[in-house]
Amino acid sequence: MGNFKFDRYVHVSNPLSLPLKRKPIAMYQKMSLTHALVVFPVVAALLTGCSQQQQSSFKYLVIFSQCNNAEPYRAAQNKRFEELFAQHPEVKFVISDGQADASKQISQIENAILQKPDVLIVAPFERSALAGVMGEAMQAGIPTICLERDIAEPNFTTFVSCDNVEIGRMAGQFIVDYLTKKNGLTKKNGDPKGKVVEITGMQGVQAATYRHDGTFEVLEKHPDIHVVHQATGNWFQAEAMARMEEALSANPEIDVVYAHNDPMAYGAYLAAKEKGRQQGIAFVGIDGLPEEGQQYVKDGILAATFEYPLCADKAVELTMQLLTDPEFAPQKKYILDSRAITR
Repeated sequence: MGNFKFDRYVHVSNPLSLPLKRKPIAMYQKMSLTHALVVFPVVAALLTGCSQQQQSSFKYLVIFSQCNNAEPYRAAQNKRFEELFAQHPEVKFVISDGQADASKQISQIENAILQKPDVLIVAPFERSALAGVMGEAMQAGIPTICLERDIAEPNFTTFVSCDNVEIGRMAGQFIVDYLTKKNGLTKKNGDPKGKVVEITGMQGVQAATYRHDGTFEVLEKHPDIHVVHQATGNWFQAEAMARMEEALSANPEIDVVYAHNDPMAYGAYLAAKEKGRQQGIAFVGIDGLPEEGQQYVKDGILAATFEYPLCADKAVELTMQLLTDPEFAPQKKYILDSRAITR
């Protein structure tokens, strides 16, 4: 679209070839007014046309309320969503960042409800706090997909997650097998023993509770495996590093560090490395992102990680079905599979 410029002067191709003659100001005003009356409607029509064309390019609005973009898992999840929705140009996809603040995420979802999206996707920061506002979205008739963290009330159309208890069991069995091998034993000739440090996710978050429960369901069967230190890292590498420094000071012997995600496992490794104690300790994490946990395993930093799917592929699949098929009725829950990634 061209740029329109309104001048008080008449322009000619070669002004030096003409004598300078002033015209009455009234004449300029008349010309300027006439010019404006002609041009303004044209500009308005063009702008309106552009706006309508831009709006018409999107048939659907999908809003994703992300709990915390700063976490590597969340950043990878956002990227995957954007890649997938880019294949659907009829969908306008918007991400809001709760910044690890339940109040902020609630406010953002309230704002999203006012925009009347065709589908709302939520990765809740806290289980209890988000239940109410997600219920408001449902009452407003907005199909709502909940990701990973279940909420206190089933205020969602469908829930996409992975079985955190089973992931915990897998991690627990890996620890048992590792200590069995480290002790020079087999499953038939003795019970493993060892000292374990656990660094948990945020207290009150279901994923942290279930990952702990699943692991200890396995470890409690082996009385010579002792958890000598437990601390909360809140999912963050820096906090886990600080908690691991405390564990190292209090415990001269540590065989395994089990962290509820890979950033915390890596933070624990860094703390041990600073003290020169990383050798002989197996660091175990969860998430298994290709550029993070999987790479740490390849580099010999982690002994194992357990993949927690990003859930984006399934969420986009369900979103498109909800948008395009009025008869589609999703299951209340979809539980995805995990896998162990080891050296």
